Amino acid sequence: MAQVNSIVGDIEGNTHRIIEFIERAKTQGAEIVVFPELVITGYPPQDLLYEQSFLSTNKDALEKVRSHTQGLVVIVGFVDFMDEKLFNSAAIFNDGELVGTVAKTLLPTYDVFDEERYFEPMEMDDIAPISVSIGGSEILLGVEICEDLWDTKYPVKVTDILAERGAQLIINISASPFHIKKRFERTKLLVTKAKSNRVPIFLINLVGGQDELVFSGLSTAVDSEGNVMAYCAQFEEDLVLVDFDISTGIGPSTSLPEYHEEAEMYNALVLGVRDYFRKTGFERGILGLSGGIDSALTACIAVDALGKDNVIGMSMPSKYSSLHSKTDAEKLAENLGIRFLKFSIQDIVDTYHQTLEEPLAKIRESYGISKDQDDPVADENIQPRTRANCLMDFSNRLQALKILVLNTGNKTELALGYCTLYGDMTGGVGVIGDVSKLEVYKLAHYVNEREGREIVPEGTLRKKPSAELKFDQYDPFDFDIVSPMVDEIVENRRGKQELIEMGYPPDVVDDVYSRVRKSEYKRWQAPPCIRVTPRSFGMGWKMPIVNWYRE
Repeated sequence: MAQVNSIVGDIEGNTHRIIEFIERAKTQGAEIVVFPELVITGYPPQDLLYEQSFLSTNKDALEKVRSHTQGLVVIVGFVDFMDEKLFNSAAIFNDGELVGTVAKTLLPTYDVFDEERYFEPMEMDDIAPISVSIGGSEILLGVEICEDLWDTKYPVKVTDILAERGAQLIINISASPFHIKKRFERTKLLVTKAKSNRVPIFLINLVGGQDELVFSGLSTAVDSEGNVMAYCAQFEEDLVLVDFDISTGIGPSTSLPEYHEEAEMYNALVLGVRDYFRKTGFERGILGLSGGIDSALTACIAVDALGKDNVIGMSMPSKYSSLHSKTDAEKLAENLGIRFLKFSIQDIVDTYHQTLEEPLAKIRESYGISKDQDDPVADENIQPRTRANCLMDFSNRLQALKILVLNTGNKTELALGYCTLYGDMTGGVGVIGDVSKLEVYKLAHYVNEREGREIVPEGTLRKKPSAELKFDQYDPFDFDIVSPMVDEIVENRRGKQELIEMGYPPDVVDDVYSRVRKSEYKRWQAPPCIRVTPRSFGMGWKMPIVNWYRE
């Protein structure tokens, strides 16, 4: 099971990685080596598939791989094409020869997937095992691709058909995006299919971060009795050799590693950030440290992803910033060992007011409105926008350091629109933009427990959340109620009446539901957020900005 981390568009680099893993597998005595879905192009290639040179280069790479497959069977994901039709395919090589190609039959078009936009499916009549020769014996391999296994809502059952048509071993090559607890769905599906068809199933999954998506790896082999035989590491590349008896389909039994939800979510975020930087060419992250819980957790993730020497924390207080916020920010930076700088933004904010006072007065006069009609929140918003401009200047100006601004907003606030466009919404990547407010606290506690010492200061964990944009200001939400309610709206698409029937206060439901609906225009302008839940904002969330529907 060759679980590799490919990069979309880096066909040359991906091919080199494939060949490297083939050679490593040969030295371990492997007879079959299997790579993930679309490993040559990276996944998902999206509209690169409309570029002919991209398709041709991907085919040329397949030929390079073929030349390294003498003496074993190799299965590789690539894009096949003919007569202007594209196929999400697997190539099967046997002792240096291409003995077959298989196209994906079930093309997902939900959530983050849009495969019918690009690919044609393989017809049911063409679903058949591929005969390969290993050690002088002929073996029938049933090769399928990702969604072909997840067939509950499809009339065509690819796995069952392959077994019915004689497959002695079913191999599923996957690029299955991560979300928390998905491993249980995948394992249950593998076990159920293997037992019902009396055939071993190997699922080889992609690993790594791609834009907002994370692929967790954890490739898994299940024998014909439904026992887990082996698995690859989660969130890292791996090459695992599995021995089993092909005549019975039975092999050694093991168990998947113990599950820890906070650890899984945290490690997914770390991988997502690390690969976002590595694959986009940035090396260092900079973020504002407010002394609050969101920026604290973001800094912890950044340190684990990039290393402490590559993270810069900036404390930018105004006259409204409390003493404990300043000291908590500094203590966090000290605990993490990151670079830390502090300067006041108050003079810049005052200059904003002075500079804009005259032109604002002229506009009011020309439209016949008075100053007392102004929105008072505008004064508050100048502060996060000033901080954002400072962070962006460091990022732009210090080009030799390849700095990217890290956004620190959480999912609950993004859903509610409780954030400032071009202010605290600024950043190249949203580190915790798919993490609810309550989960932020859980992950922060997890960091401290994992390290066995205080990383996130106790004061940060205990204080009431506040943007500190005016005196005695606190966030206007009871997050114990609002955070899970937002999750119900976003992840489970609950309507207002459903939420009320679930026990949420009607007045809070009205307020929260309205905020979520009205804030779509902000989310369209938010940075990409690392996806760790079944439904995140971004490529899997397709809501109109202009939307007059109200329940």
